[in-house]
Amino acid sequence: MNLLSPETDKLSSAAQHGPWLSLVGLGEDGRAGLTPEALAALEQAEIVFGGERHLKLIGKVPGEARAWPQPFRNALPAILAERGRAVCVLATSDPFHYGIGAGLTKALPSEEMRVIPQLSAFSMACTRMRWPQEECALVSLHGRALQRIIPLLQPGARILALSWDESTPAAVAALLSERGLGGSSLTVLEALGGPKERIRETRADAFAIEGIVPLNMLAVSVVAGADAHILPLANGLADDWFEHDGQLTKADIRAITLSALAPRAGELLWDVGAGSGSIGIEWCLRHRHNRAIAFEELPERAARIGRNRLTLGAVPIEIVEGKAPASFAGKASPNAVFIGGGLGDPGLFEAAFAALKPGGRLVANAVTIEGEARLAALFAQHGGNLRRIGIAHLDPVGTMHGWRPAMPVTQWRVVKP
Repeated sequence: MNLLSPETDKLSSAAQHGPWLSLVGLGEDGRAGLTPEALAALEQAEIVFGGERHLKLIGKVPGEARAWPQPFRNALPAILAERGRAVCVLATSDPFHYGIGAGLTKALPSEEMRVIPQLSAFSMACTRMRWPQEECALVSLHGRALQRIIPLLQPGARILALSWDESTPAAVAALLSERGLGGSSLTVLEALGGPKERIRETRADAFAIEGIVPLNMLAVSVVAGADAHILPLANGLADDWFEHDGQLTKADIRAITLSALAPRAGELLWDVGAGSGSIGIEWCLRHRHNRAIAFEELPERAARIGRNRLTLGAVPIEIVEGKAPASFAGKASPNAVFIGGGLGDPGLFEAAFAALKPGGRLVANAVTIEGEARLAALFAQHGGNLRRIGIAHLDPVGTMHGWRPAMPVTQWRVVKP
């Protein structure tokens, strides 16, 4: 007796007979740049999916040509609806470098898809610039915030950035100039690999390139002036990097707190009582795959976190406006939790600790006697490490100087069993 549904039986049969989907990388030279294998996949396909530009580049095909649906998020369901038929999906260059390949791989077993890539735009840009790719920082600004480039703007850096459209080069040039990096070299590489390829170079502060085509890449060679605004790589950014209303974990304590949280690549942080968002932002700056959720009750502070995340590189922070712990509902379990505010609120610690993944770290700071008492009680119940942090800064005292102590901070760190 066959227990499989007709649909399941169809999919199982498709998997047994090899790939039904061919993912073909397409360059600006269209058909001329395709390998015999790619051309065969194109000619044998019942359905060819691609952007309007892709379909124009390849011309007529024996099968049915379908432009991507709008919005683009409907593309994957449209492809999967044809599962089992001979389908060819056209992508730009290397489908696994900021392309549709990652989404398809999550949805399909590898044996159901054949991949025929071409050189990525990044690889072609490196050959044109004579830059070793391993020495370059790569970033996509296509459909993403321009500020993502900010953490990469380090003295002497070589950056390859995929543009959103023809306006991106001028916007990057303006950003560089605003940050004291106007002497940087900015090369616009248009329609790489095609008959209309064009490469033009200028200083960022003298940018006047016109007639740029939407499909372009930027190669940035960073030159830092004496007044350059360079984002430091260490924990504990100076307080003036953040817009705040005084509700800010100060730089010295922030550096110690980030050390206690011990970020690892790809982890999620809950920043509870986020204030200006400084802890969550620095957490994300430690690695490009790190994420954070900032829980903040006050609307004006939540808005301020949004501005800070853009100013410091459009870091991947989700901002949740509302009172904790109710605002925790439905959120992904964190690898680490920082409680900077609301520690005395009923049920807040318990809800955060329950959500924390096993082996995760929780760090809480307090400056009041009541907060300190709460940490002492939690330490007695859960163990961990408790410490008091005292810092003094040199201040003028009349015509001389003296040490002015900051309020001591009591910090508790615990690892969930």
